Amino acid sequence: MKIICVGMNYATHNKEMQHTLLSSEPIIFMKSDASLLKDGKPFFIPDFSSDMQYEGEIVVKINRLGKCIDRKFASRYYDEITIGIDMTARDLQQKLRKEGLPWEISKSFDNSAVVGKFISLEKEGLNIDAIPFRLDIDGKTVQQGNTENMIFKTDEIIEYISRYITLKMGDLIFTGTPAGVGKVEIDNHLQGYINDEKLLDFQIK
Repeated sequence: MKIICVGMNYATHNKEMQHTLLSSEPIIFMKSDASLLKDGKPFFIPDFSSDMQYEGEIVVKINRLGKCIDRKFASRYYDEITIGIDMTARDLQQKLRKEGLPWEISKSFDNSAVVGKFISLEKEGLNIDAIPFRLDIDGKTVQQGNTENMIFKTDEIIEYISRYITLKMGDLIFTGTPAGVGKVEIDNHLQGYINDEKLLDFQIK
């Protein structure tokens, strides 16, 4: 299983992070398989960061083997989605960026890819390009997004990734985060929703 992530895929998030790079192609990075955290298990803030931040986003699960997938066929390669959190050690990321170094370790550390319960697009009657989602912390909404606002849509992302990396059943694609990212604290309670269906529910320890 691979965890593939798309960076800078919402203009609102790019603005809040002061990202000025305009890319004509999706910006891709990966998390290790040890990054996966599921089933509502708690996230423990690691000791190497004092600024651990949440990034809520829609996660797509690949359901078949694919390489060099044409965009018009991309929808055949997934049928389930959820909401996930791309945990980011922001202080470590900023330090590495400033030094011109790769910042993978600020994103791909253990348990940094939190995922909720997956649901069927077909059964739920969902359009992958118009999915409203939100993240609540301690009962307060901190992020709201809709996949219609993604710079690169899901099928375009799959086409792009599969040019370079063979996609396999069970691979996860984190599609990017909207504005509203922020720091987590011990005892925070995070809950993620697609429409009004709660799919993600876990604690910070």
